[in-house]
Amino acid sequence: MIQRLPIVGVMGSGVDPWADRAEPLGRWLAGQGVHLLTGGGSGVMAAVSRAFVGVAGRHGLSIGILPSADHPGAPREGYPDASIEVPIRTHLPRTGDQGEDPMSRNHINILSATVIVALPGGPGTASEVWLAVGYGRPIVGYLCDRAEIPDLPDEVPVSGTLAGVQAFVASALRIA
Repeated sequence: MIQRLPIVGVMGSGVDPWADRAEPLGRWLAGQGVHLLTGGGSGVMAAVSRAFVGVAGRHGLSIGILPSADHPGAPREGYPDASIEVPIRTHLPRTGDQGEDPMSRNHINILSATVIVALPGGPGTASEVWLAVGYGRPIVGYLCDRAEIPDLPDEVPVSGTLAGVQAFVASALRIA
């Protein structure tokens, strides 16, 4: 049985792992008594998940919300990453610049998370950020420059340090 714990969604590039940020974040989250939710793919998703599951004694699980291939129900190549413990397959094929489309799993990613941390990424990450703002979900950008996510909404707070992200996440989890 899956423990009822808060869920922290980590969104970011599906190509670049941004390991200098994703790995320390994943290790920290593993000690916070939360589940980790990602899109289940490579890049940031794999880096944060690998770091999270590598922590002995953690209580949460690594959850991946997976896109389908072009025809519903067929798994997309490369998904899930090996560090995903609970793969949730969807019929939703849209990603990237189609991430706000109703046929994108990004809606599930955002609505399932208690709080979201956005690392650098491209159009898919940007769509998740816009969805978080639209759905009123607490979100923080773990960014050294706001340009690391294209068209980042002004209302999204940004921290270039892990300590700043930790403070935001801890505060959001106390309110939830």
